[in-house]
Amino acid sequence: MWLKHSLEVARKELSIHFASPLAYLFLAAFALISVFMVFWVDAFFARNIADVRPLFDWMPVMLIFLAAALTMRSWSEERRSGTLEHVLTLPVRSISFVLGKFLAGWILLALALVLTLPIPFMVGLVGDLDWGPVWAGYLATLLLGALYLSIGLAVSSRTDNALISLLVTVAVAGVFWLIGHPLLTRLLPSDVASVFALIGSGSRFDAITRGILDVRDLYYYLSLSLAFLAFNVYSLEQVRWDNRTRRPLHQRWRAGVALVVANLLIANLWLQPVTALRADTTAGQLYSVSPVTRQTLAQLQEPLVLHGYFSDRTHPLLAPLIPQLKDLMREYETLGHGQVQVEFVDPTAHPDVEKRINDNYGIQPTPFRVADRYQSSVVSSYFDIRVQYGDEDKVLNFQDLIEVRQTPQGDIDVQLRNPEYDLTKAIRSVAEQYRAGGDLYALLDQPVTLTAYVSPDVQLPDSLVEFRQTLTDTANAIKADANGQFDWRIQDPQAGDGQLAEQLARDYGFQPMVAGLLSPSPFYFYLMLSTDDQNLALPLPADLTETALRDSLDTGLKRFVDGLNATVGLVTPGTVDSPMGPQPASRRFSTLRQWLSDSYAVRTVDLSSGQVPAAIDLLLVMAPENLDSSAVFALDQYLMRGGRVVLTTGSQDIQLTRQDLSAVPMNSGLDDWLAGLGISLSDDLVMDPQNAAFPVPVVRQAGGLRFQDYRMLDYPYFVDIRADGLNSEQPATTSLPRLTVPWASALSYETSQSDDAPTLTTLAQSSPQSWLGSAAQVMPTLSADGQANFPPGDDNGRQTLVLALSGRMPSYFAGQPSPLLDKAESDSDDSDAAASPTLSAVIERSPESARLIVIGSNDFASDTTLQLASAASGADDSGQLPLLSNLAEWSLDDSGLMTIRSGNRFNRTLPSLTPTGQRVWEYGTYAAVLLVLLVMIGVQRWRRRQRLHQLAQWVDGGRDVE
Repeated sequence: MWLKHSLEVARKELSIHFASPLAYLFLAAFALISVFMVFWVDAFFARNIADVRPLFDWMPVMLIFLAAALTMRSWSEERRSGTLEHVLTLPVRSISFVLGKFLAGWILLALALVLTLPIPFMVGLVGDLDWGPVWAGYLATLLLGALYLSIGLAVSSRTDNALISLLVTVAVAGVFWLIGHPLLTRLLPSDVASVFALIGSGSRFDAITRGILDVRDLYYYLSLSLAFLAFNVYSLEQVRWDNRTRRPLHQRWRAGVALVVANLLIANLWLQPVTALRADTTAGQLYSVSPVTRQTLAQLQEPLVLHGYFSDRTHPLLAPLIPQLKDLMREYETLGHGQVQVEFVDPTAHPDVEKRINDNYGIQPTPFRVADRYQSSVVSSYFDIRVQYGDEDKVLNFQDLIEVRQTPQGDIDVQLRNPEYDLTKAIRSVAEQYRAGGDLYALLDQPVTLTAYVSPDVQLPDSLVEFRQTLTDTANAIKADANGQFDWRIQDPQAGDGQLAEQLARDYGFQPMVAGLLSPSPFYFYLMLSTDDQNLALPLPADLTETALRDSLDTGLKRFVDGLNATVGLVTPGTVDSPMGPQPASRRFSTLRQWLSDSYAVRTVDLSSGQVPAAIDLLLVMAPENLDSSAVFALDQYLMRGGRVVLTTGSQDIQLTRQDLSAVPMNSGLDDWLAGLGISLSDDLVMDPQNAAFPVPVVRQAGGLRFQDYRMLDYPYFVDIRADGLNSEQPATTSLPRLTVPWASALSYETSQSDDAPTLTTLAQSSPQSWLGSAAQVMPTLSADGQANFPPGDDNGRQTLVLALSGRMPSYFAGQPSPLLDKAESDSDDSDAAASPTLSAVIERSPESARLIVIGSNDFASDTTLQLASAASGADDSGQLPLLSNLAEWSLDDSGLMTIRSGNRFNRTLPSLTPTGQRVWEYGTYAAVLLVLLVMIGVQRWRRRQRLHQLAQWVDGGRDVE
């Protein structure tokens, strides 16, 4: 019955609200202010992120004034006019009146939020919006609004002055908001700040709007709202009492309300250790511990200790991040089932700990400038994590853990980069190092067999006869130490009818070797490591010594052990010839090298030697230029041995200076080699209306003079590939929200008619509106309206920018002698010393494990391009480095961390829009808000006419009105 009465009270209150236009003006003002905050205050289009966080960033403050305005007259007006006593004499419980007024205010708040729905729908139409955090944000707003409404009702019940009720409600709600806000917590030690964050209403609101529905946060709002509503009921009951007498009923009411409020609040403390009752509403489960992390922790064989070194006094922007890291590390401890221990310590408070970590692990405090209202000073603080597994350690400092962005307003935004990825990667790294330091053969999951395809000694050069004996001795020694995990054998491919030689040529492309151009007797000397499901061809060591052979075999055996760190070979431009002599190459890839070094061992590879070292698991060839035949041969034969190659190359050399931007044809030396594999590059560059804005030098005409400056322009030569252009079925690209390919050449592939042709996979394509434009137009000029002048092309269509070939591929040098023989002959002619014979081993076909990935851009992931991308948004959102990391993991069949990296720290960015298009979307949102308001007004007026019509029928003796 009391619930029915509550609904009747709510309906009466709503009818009072909508009896005048003030309610509609109030709703319109709230909605339009929200839109204004999104588009103007937070500069939505300049922010360039497809989310609605700006809407919810301002909501806690707006709700304070909204709730205060809605509740200021609820009970104070009743007290002032003297009608409260009459209301309380009705045969209706006080709780019904309280809930009725609360529901009326809550419904009005919900209607105000409905008016803001055009904002997320606009963002969803423009970009790729993750709707999970959106609905979570609206839920958080309703919960926070419920808390503020209950505060307002409780305050209003204690005074007969509406203005006092308004001011006190704003003050009380403001205190709850301020307690957990960084404005206050940044001034406090981290432990105290974390407690304040748990009490504050705004900090929990932020957690929900990120997309995390935590039972602790939901109950927090529920408990406080019920507590203030209980206080409101108690205040009304006091009006019923005769304050001149003290009755047991009054004591029971006070005790009962106090007990209810205490239980509601204490339950928050009881729930605080419960971390499992939460739901991640984000599309990619960004804030949930991934299955990869769970699997990593489940595979630990030794205790893992996570040491968190955090100073209580640190930079205000780092202080809010410390509780997030601590919560994540505690989650690892829970998932570790006793194998993971977590320790937190402030080294500045423990000098012995500080000295030990300084001396033993190189962990040093970082100086930060901090300021309060009284002074500005420099404080040295710690923000480090040490991962310890066995006798292996890895340290993550604040530079490894955080990401710094510059907002469109010029402020600095500091966030955790991707803590789960960084922490899990560190755990896997120390675990792999610990495993690698042990018995290599014990790590093999299945026995490995070494097969040496070797001709008889009479056919071998003298150097290889000696090396054969070295091979025999070394293989026997390994077999004796391997405990049955290693075996070996020698086979003569030409024995019998030569069927083995034919099979080797057919399956692996092994052809007879020669020791020189004039050598009359070909021979075989190939080494192959094999298991039941994997084959790996080993190159012959260059110096044919036992040490080199042992290193080659150990490197090969590590390829059969899951989890060991892989080695990436990096080929970058060294020097270029010029009239001034050799000059450093214009493209540098130091950022890429550092990025890869976090996950792999990175080695510089010189292809001019004619051979890729056996230790290289993946070869990354960046912007090759004028490669000679020896370098091409090294790349070709590495692929023929089953290697994995990622190649970034284009047809144009982009030369960017402070004064000019131009393109000249570039000869990589690989055109014929790629053509032999069916791949060709366009001479023109791809241009796309879906592009990224980058700072480029712009020529401006004014008064007959030419001026040059840097401006942020939509630049069609920077192709911005979105979800529809990225292969959603491949792990390397399915996790990328976007990819920018600068100055790209279109790739085309001529499919082979052979039965065993390689498999083609298109990984990235431009938009359907793209076209091939002249490279001579790369320097933008401004039109009369101040925009870059790039006329669209006629022949529009998707262009392939990233492709992959997997499987059996033919060698470019099939049927030809090795170019190393020519080089060896030339070197021996120029040298007075006797040269050792150079062996020619041309493998004519690759195995199924070979993989070639081509990206049609010379400037992909170069330092200059990454700096331009960072200048545009304050951080690199181009996706170039993540793609190369994904390609490395995909090529090495180790895609575990790839699923964590996709978590995001990658923002969903907006597509390129013209200023006119931006204004259309902005003004369209205002119009949509007003349209929804008009619909509400129409529905309300229709319902009012219906009620009046029913009332008229009842007055005229018609049917009763329900």
